[in-house]
Amino acid sequence: MARMTSGPFSFPMKDLYITDLTRFENQQVTGFFVASAKQFRAKKDSSRYLAVNLADRTGQIECRMWDASEVGDFNNGDVIKVKGLVCRYQEKLQINLDKIRLAAPGEYDLADFVPHTVRSIDEMWAELNGFVDSFSNVHLKALLRAFLDDQEIAGALRHAPAAKALHHAWIGGLLEHIVSLLGLCELTAKHYPEIDRDLLMTAAVLHDIGKLRELSWGTSFDYTLEGQLVGHISIGVAMVESKIAQLDSFPQDLRILVLHLILSHHGKYEFGSPKLPMIPEAVLFNYLDDLDAKMQTMRSEFARAEAAGKAPDQMTDWVRAMERPLLNTNGLLKR
Repeated sequence: MARMTSGPFSFPMKDLYITDLTRFENQQVTGFFVASAKQFRAKKDSSRYLAVNLADRTGQIECRMWDASEVGDFNNGDVIKVKGLVCRYQEKLQINLDKIRLAAPGEYDLADFVPHTVRSIDEMWAELNGFVDSFSNVHLKALLRAFLDDQEIAGALRHAPAAKALHHAWIGGLLEHIVSLLGLCELTAKHYPEIDRDLLMTAAVLHDIGKLRELSWGTSFDYTLEGQLVGHISIGVAMVESKIAQLDSFPQDLRILVLHLILSHHGKYEFGSPKLPMIPEAVLFNYLDDLDAKMQTMRSEFARAEAAGKAPDQMTDWVRAMERPLLNTNGLLKR
């Protein structure tokens, strides 16, 4: 479980963010960013150029440095200082870099480079605990309290992203996703009387709990070795089994239902679900989880399109996660 530290420095204010770059098209800029996807590629004359993505907490941008001999010594995940020309290629902003150097520790604050939830983590944590405290099922409440009262798990859950690059891919993203799902569970459980509210909400809290060990987070988000080889569904099942084993008289039938919710929450075998949803709560939760992920993906894509300088009535670029471009209706309805 990764932790971020900033060190004992008094940091200067970062004065240029990715979202600012549209204002500097066709101008030279200088700033600090995190490097990712660093790759040397061949030009037609067999010489090499550098392709690298630059990122901060507001987004990322593709960059090129055509003279690879000028590339300094840095790795993916490092904070670097760059100078270059903001330009547009195939309707997308990019930076043609002239200079790159590794940033010194006292020149930056890591908080400027890591995407972070815009919501208060303390408020979301209180909201999550409020939902759990409202449970009438004492066994499910005890199970969730075993997770939330575990200091190591709680510390990670307050800060973990929900994904490496897709929905809620920022510090606090997993907690934000869980709290959003709990609100949806509250609404839909009232609408469908055959749904057990506490069981459905347990799925919201525990379905991605394995991501606390699947992902690592710091200046960038990545998969751990365990995450790559085992995956968050299997990890989550093991974590739940371990907590249940520590509880007195947890009903066997309820244990099976909770495990089924985790194993089936991706909905389809081709989406990584070991089992298909076969109980009402699992069927409903699969759709709620997918809905929340898709709506957050749309919010993020609309923000990215705006940062790239697209007009309010323009479609976004092709969104791989949804296999289509998107249009923000607010851009049309507010004209």
